[in-house]
Amino acid sequence: MALTQQRKQEIISSYQVHETDTGSAEVQIAMLTARINRLSEHLQANKKDHSSRRGLLKLIGQRKRLLAYVQNDSREKYQALIERLGIRG
Repeated sequence: MALTQQRKQEIISSYQVHETDTGSAEVQIAMLTARINRLSEHLQANKKDHSSRRGLLKLIGQRKRLLAYVQNDSREKYQALIERLGIRG
């Protein structure tokens, strides 16, 4: 369920903080969200794939920790990021 190199570049270019940024928390959260969305679609079709479900829960936990970091750093960045990604209904 890995992302293609082209899709990664699109995500990085749209969420990067500065021109050479490839690993900021915002970029990492956007990449994790894309992976989580793909895995969620996979699990809807393959309900008994428990190992992928465990991987999904690990990704969600990692994204949750990164979101907490961004929220502690800047509340405005956090709000803008979750609205842009469409998470936290």
